[in-house]
Amino acid sequence: MRSVLCYGDSNTHGQIPGGTPLERYGPAERWPGVMARELGPGWHVIEEGLSGRTTVRDDPIEGAHKNGRTYLRPCLQSHAVLDLVIIMLGTNDLKARFNQPASEVAMAMGCLVYDIKELKPGPGGSVPEIMIVSPPPMLDDIKEWRSIFASAPEKSRQLALEFEIIADSLEVHFFDAGSVVTCDPLDGFHINGRAHALLGSALAREVEAIGWPDEK
Repeated sequence: MRSVLCYGDSNTHGQIPGGTPLERYGPAERWPGVMARELGPGWHVIEEGLSGRTTVRDDPIEGAHKNGRTYLRPCLQSHAVLDLVIIMLGTNDLKARFNQPASEVAMAMGCLVYDIKELKPGPGGSVPEIMIVSPPPMLDDIKEWRSIFASAPEKSRQLALEFEIIADSLEVHFFDAGSVVTCDPLDGFHINGRAHALLGSALAREVEAIGWPDEK
């Protein structure tokens, strides 16, 4: 059985658009669950989503535990051995409090890739396959979140290109979630149940396309 870690924020956690972090889609509805079902019994899919998680930044309001880099290393060690790590982060880095351009969010994503390569949680102490997933762009109307995410919608539309560039330079896989789903208009930055289904199915195909040997 192969193992894949899905490391992300509220859109991996399955937060329902317009709801709170405690209002989630069910395990089988969230994209990691959909992906697990489509990949079949030969795969163990580990869902690790946290609402508000950033790539490498302590959040001065929501807490230092929202720093995705801080938790990544123990998470990798906890769930090793891993054949694949999928990372879908970046939206929370666009909050006004961080004042970061899309290019620096991509550089931060690169730091996570470096950490995975350094730790080598793959079979036999190898580097696992790594896939960067760019989150779908935010909508222009983000309701009551517009002050928190000031200028973020425009930056979010730049993430896919910046993430693809960093993925190419680090020789890891890349997928643009915005190519198959859009955010729900209820809040403008979370995906709904249908989008989870579409994304999980699309990512299952991407995982299969990596080209796995018959045996480890």
